[in-house]
Amino acid sequence: MNERQQVRRPGGRSARVGAQVHQAVTELIGERGYGNFTVGEVAARAGVADSSIYRRWGSLEKLLTDVALTRLNARSPMPDSGSLAGDLRTYAAQVAREITGPDGPAVLHLAVALSGTGEQGLRAGQELRGERTRQLQAVLDRARERGEDTPDGLDALEVLDHVLAPMYVRVLFGMVPLAPDYVDGLVDRLLLTHRVDQG
Repeated sequence: MNERQQVRRPGGRSARVGAQVHQAVTELIGERGYGNFTVGEVAARAGVADSSIYRRWGSLEKLLTDVALTRLNARSPMPDSGSLAGDLRTYAAQVAREITGPDGPAVLHLAVALSGTGEQGLRAGQELRGERTRQLQAVLDRARERGEDTPDGLDALEVLDHVLAPMYVRVLFGMVPLAPDYVDGLVDRLLLTHRVDQG
């Protein structure tokens, strides 16, 4: 009984501290931008000791990378609407909500800033792209398993390029909100283009 409590208690506290620190980083990024605050300032805002941050993340850059990866990797359930078009529209709408939410633009700017900080930042970018690509591939694979007539040339990277990338660019340039018609239109144009290309 004692042993079970010891295993459970640190996990709960660890998750709580992680959430507080992530929120503090996100707020500071939104207020000051990348590179304009210290571990000490993150710790003060999160209400934890500097040593807790160094022990868990090792450096500010590793913490920032963890925040970007965690906040930008969708946690929503993968859509299953019964059609590829419906799944892609639902998925795109979920991403639009994530990146335009209260913390979305700040975290997106953080991910872009990290991509220019050397090997670790590049790895973070690769992980983010990899996660989105896996999610999109799952949507495409499910459509094929349902027996849908899915264009052969359509792959996850192309969906990323034609649906998600334009949304990211709009958010980075402050062109928000992302209207539902705009988001649906990105999906519809991609599918229409492929159907025409396939003849």
